[in-house]
Amino acid sequence: MEIFLRIYKYLIPYWRQLLLSIFFTILFSLMSGISIYLTIPLLETLFSDSGQKVVLMSSQSLSFIESIKFNVESWLYSLIFSGTKENALFIICSILGTSYVLKNILDYAQMYYMVFVEQKLMMNLRNDVYQHLHNLSLSYFTTEKTGHLISRITNDVNVVNSGISTSFVTLIKQPLLIIVFLGMSFLISWKLTLLALIVFPFVLIVISSLGLRVHRESGILQERMADITAVLQETISNVKVVKAFAMEEFENNKFMHETKKYFQSMLKITRIRNLGSPITELLSILAAVIIIWFGGRQVLITEEMRASEFFGCLFILFQIMPPIKDLASVANRMQEFSAAGKRIFEILDTPIAINNSKNAIEFKKINNSIEFKNVSFAYRDHKNIKANSIKVLNNISFTINKGEVIAIVGPSGSGKTTLVDLIPRFYDVSNGEILFDGKDLKSFTLQSIRSQIGIVTQETILFNDTIKNNIAYGTTDCSMSKIISAAKAANALDFINESPEKFETIIGDRGVKLSGGQRQRISIARALLKNPPIMVLDEATSALDTQSELLVQDAIVQLMKHRTSFVIAHRLSTIRHADRIIVLNKGKIVQMGKHSNLIKQENGLYKKLYTMQFAE
Repeated sequence: MEIFLRIYKYLIPYWRQLLLSIFFTILFSLMSGISIYLTIPLLETLFSDSGQKVVLMSSQSLSFIESIKFNVESWLYSLIFSGTKENALFIICSILGTSYVLKNILDYAQMYYMVFVEQKLMMNLRNDVYQHLHNLSLSYFTTEKTGHLISRITNDVNVVNSGISTSFVTLIKQPLLIIVFLGMSFLISWKLTLLALIVFPFVLIVISSLGLRVHRESGILQERMADITAVLQETISNVKVVKAFAMEEFENNKFMHETKKYFQSMLKITRIRNLGSPITELLSILAAVIIIWFGGRQVLITEEMRASEFFGCLFILFQIMPPIKDLASVANRMQEFSAAGKRIFEILDTPIAINNSKNAIEFKKINNSIEFKNVSFAYRDHKNIKANSIKVLNNISFTINKGEVIAIVGPSGSGKTTLVDLIPRFYDVSNGEILFDGKDLKSFTLQSIRSQIGIVTQETILFNDTIKNNIAYGTTDCSMSKIISAAKAANALDFINESPEKFETIIGDRGVKLSGGQRQRISIARALLKNPPIMVLDEATSALDTQSELLVQDAIVQLMKHRTSFVIAHRLSTIRHADRIIVLNKGKIVQMGKHSNLIKQENGLYKKLYTMQFAE
């Protein structure tokens, strides 16, 4: 129930359209009832001469319900049977045709407004999930599969959409139709209607039990689809590696294994879901036999009903069965809807670990220094807070003055990237402080801090867009002259001008149409255009060939001019001129100083790393 309430809160902004849809649904239900009720005088006209005699019967000694029935029939029959039977037939056909035209117009109107509300609801829900993902820290994405997240935004939201589309409309329209039909049948024969009300609930009881099983299986089904999406995302993203290692058959088998599991789950849930229709049909036939037998006795033996009333009441009661069958299917859809909604809200309920503090201020620029003061950091599993944390940094302390270049080196896994990821608050420190001009980093707004930091990483992230838009990413109303200047400073202008469409060239997914060096220079041009006072360079040249490295290194020199820079370097020859070099090992600072000093420390880790590279 909590899931339903949370989903339906999204309807509140569109209550006007919702009320209009409900209003048209009520009118549609009334017109449906009128069109069905007109079968009684139609039968009277075609097969009986007693149409007017019915109206002339005395209304004395009638019960309240019978009195209402008498008044309704008196008005209707006086309208229809005021002339010849031919006139009566014309009047009935005219009213019947008009009622059906109005019914369909009203059905269209209520459906239009309901679809408007449904699609707005789903658009807002999908937007909320997407925006919330952007607000989560990087630690969340280290424990979640990308494919699973994509599946929740696409497949699970589609399931909720299907549940809203099929269930919400049905939950309004079908109960109203049932009420209208029951009301009319009650006026014709309350005994026959009560008998129907005794028989019909058995249908709902059986279908509800099936709905509980559908709910259990729906969650499994969505997990299976998430697994398929995850395999797709990983395989397509790494298709070059798959081909390089001739692993096509392995990946095919893995994908087929996931699709087989999905098939088995889908087959099981379809088998359970589709049991509802034949069971409802069977119970409907049994109910019909009982009702026909009882109603037939009222016509033939007790003469409590006219034949036209019996057939009219029977027709109305059987019109109740389709709404009941729809409601029965809604039970299954709502269970699937609930399972999908639960998975969506698992994302929305994930707390945002990194927020602006209550009185956060705007960060303008670095005036003096950035200080790491007894900083420690450990990764935590957001799904299992009781799980042991993985400590990566331990008691890190150093200061970088404005305009200095600090190089960070160390073996793989020593915590280099994690250290620089703390500066833009991709993660928050577990202990200690990071101070900007003596103020805690957390005292500034996230947006203002990140707007002052440029980042160039070894794994260059580009978008499937034009070169121009990739360079201008993160800036607004940027002139073409500035883009060209940034590209020139990044040594990228020559290869851009040689591209088919120059700056309008589409570079493909993740920049696949460019070489590694070209992608890196586009990334550097993007950072130059942003013109941040603080730069973070995370092994920006380690994956490049010698010629590309020289071009990129020259661009990096331009990038670091007059900026406070943190440089993670795998190739130690590129950071010999850094103001200071910090050597990390197992999350601790083991050495710090200039290259000329560190290289003289015979037993130091830096000398060991440098010697190994020189030997290579």
